Amino acid sequence: QVQLVESGGGLVQAGGSLRLSCAASTRTFSSYAMGWFRQAPGKKRELVAQISSGGTTTYADSVKGRFTISRDNAKNTVYLQMNSLKPEDTAVYYCAAVPRGGWPVMTYEYTDWGQGTQVTVSS
Repeated sequence: QVQLVESGGGLVQAGGSLRLSCAASTRTFSSYAMGWFRQAPGKKRELVAQISSGGTTTYADSVKGRFTISRDNAKNTVYLQMNSLKPEDTAVYYCAAVPRGGWPVMTYEYTDWGQGTQVTVSS
């Protein structure tokens, strides 16, 4: 089991930026697909972005052009750069990992989850 620790959440005004980080406790991080999900109050957890072990990325339509997912295998860390933030981006953001290839986009495809970090965007 991999321990995932998120950081970087907070309160920001609309139009602002935040960068989330997720550090993973595994020696085989490069073989993991990584994802960022979010969950707003009363809503289902949804995919924000994912990055495969090979570096291929997938984004939710609602964040395309504003968010960028990246990974640093030397640091066992995945990032989510969030620009042009909107109030509707307000949610708890979760990092997720699965030791496989491909491009998993569903919550059930991931085996390990972080504790979540709150992102609040004020209007």
